[in-house]
Amino acid sequence: MPATIVFDLDGTLVDSVPDLAAALNRLFATRGLAPLADAEVAPMVGDGVPKLLERAFAARGLACDAAALAAYNEDYAGRASELTRVFPEVAETLPLLAAAGWRLAVCTNKPLAPARALLDALGLGGYFAAIGAGDSFPVRKPDPAHLAATLAAAGGSPAAALMVGDHRNDLAAAAGLGVPAVFAAWGYGRPEWATGAAAVATHFGALPELASRLLGAP
Repeated sequence: MPATIVFDLDGTLVDSVPDLAAALNRLFATRGLAPLADAEVAPMVGDGVPKLLERAFAARGLACDAAALAAYNEDYAGRASELTRVFPEVAETLPLLAAAGWRLAVCTNKPLAPARALLDALGLGGYFAAIGAGDSFPVRKPDPAHLAATLAAAGGSPAAALMVGDHRNDLAAAAGLGVPAVFAAWGYGRPEWATGAAAVATHFGALPELASRLLGAP
């Protein structure tokens, strides 16, 4: 069974906060609410869309409702790649990992439709054997079953896998499954979340060496 590297999406492969914030602010505009800055939105990312909206509305002293969630999902799904950009070294490093024999997958709390559309729009979709999204299975990160199901869909195994992510949910899912994790220090996470990670990567290009060190040859 091939060794597999599983990546988080938002804050790890792509800088998606500009589009997430833009969609929130378009929704807020329909309700007469003041917009949120990108810097305010970044710490809200990582637990899925319902939690993102809950935190965003709470920042304005309000509770999110079902209509807001539905409107946000419809709007964002069609505009998820307008402002989002791939993080530095991602586009150059993914083909190197694939050529070296690593199987690659994505495990994200973002819904599948915008996750797949975003990866395809940015030219990354073809590298991944599976996308385990926030609505792909009955559970999501930090539940380790989300990571386990993603690995299974990619044809991988926890015995030969590595999780790469910027959020505490990524590290918790990996720890629960007994999979080593690399903390993506370039993302949206807090430095203290790196506690318990097998390694910390300061840039994406460091991953081939770290993966080989932690798992051996693919």
